Amino acid sequence: MAGPKYIAIEGVIGAGKTTLATILADRLTAELKLEEVEENPFLSKFYDDMRGYAFQTQIFFLLSRYRQQRELAQTSLFAQRVISDYMFAKDRIFAYINLNDDELMLYEKLVEILEKDIVSPDVVIYLQASTDVLMERIHKRGRPFERNMPREYIETLSQAYNHFFFHYDDSPLIIVNTDSLDLPRSEDDIQKLLEMIETHTKGTIYYSGGGR
Repeated sequence: MAGPKYIAIEGVIGAGKTTLATILADRLTAELKLEEVEENPFLSKFYDDMRGYAFQTQIFFLLSRYRQQRELAQTSLFAQRVISDYMFAKDRIFAYINLNDDELMLYEKLVEILEKDIVSPDVVIYLQASTDVLMERIHKRGRPFERNMPREYIETLSQAYNHFFFHYDDSPLIIVNTDSLDLPRSEDDIQKLLEMIETHTKGTIYYSGGGR
């Protein structure tokens, strides 16, 4: 099969990862691997008390993401294309924002063992958006556990994601500014992204809409 087999989509909460992953999986006849978010029993408690539930929430996500990634590497990745709405490396972004020093020490010992088994994506799409746009999208989708999402938390995540992808070079990277894009309703933008996925093989490229 020509083109990348494993495509990962990343971005801050509310960036539109799952929506885009679902669209691209349909267009590319790919297997869709979605992050298990609402299955985390600590998540709603975390948003009510971030300091009190950070470690439990983080470890649950780490092990859930590891299990999913291992399943992906052992089976479907080698059978057909796979599109995921997250990448394993995101786990550290959240860990370094939410965990204290003692918790990070334990976290690093665990993740150092687990990440050895993780397969890097062939292409990564990073969806950027301003904090205002992210907060609007979070509000519109209306997940109960996100109802009281602190704006400061989203701003901190955005800065951390931008820093991470500014230095990212493990896979070809497509950075998409989605502030003025409505990808589910723009066939031209979807077609352009599909073209970029198929042809981009090295370094970082940028897209902000309008076929450019």
